[in-house]
Amino acid sequence: MVTLLIGKKGSGKTKRLIEEANAAVAASNGSVVVIEKGAKLTYDLTHKARLVDTDAYKIKGYDALYGFLSGICAGNYDVTDIFVDSTFKIAGDDKAALAHFVTKLNALADDANTTITLLISAAKDDLPTDIDATLEEM
Repeated sequence: MVTLLIGKKGSGKTKRLIEEANAAVAASNGSVVVIEKGAKLTYDLTHKARLVDTDAYKIKGYDALYGFLSGICAGNYDVTDIFVDSTFKIAGDDKAALAHFVTKLNALADDANTTITLLISAAKDDLPTDIDATLEEM
C-alpha cells in the first residue's frame, strides 16, 4: 500500500512522518526505513529506525528512487514500513512521473508486503487525479 502525505511547505508533513515512523517502529516486528535528502532527521527518529540519506548514494529521479527502494526490499525481507521525506527534492516535481512512480510502488509494496509513505509538497488539486494511492492532506 502506498500513502501520500500531501500539503504545502510548512504544513507539518515532516512532523507527521516522524510521528508515524516512530509509531511504526514501536508496532513493527520487522524493520522500518526512513529515507531523506540530507541528514536532518537524525535526532528526531528513534535509533531503531533505519535512516538513509539519498545524497550519500547520489539518488536523483524517480527511476533511481524506485531502484533504491526495490533494493532495500530485496536486501532485507522484513522491511514492514518505508517512509520517504521530501520526495520532490529527491526525484523531481514532475507530477505525471509521480503518478507512474506510485503505480510501480504499489506493485512493489504488494510484492514485498511493505507499507510505503511518501511526503509530497503539493496541494491535492495540483496532483493528477489518476494517482493510485491513499491521499492524506495536511
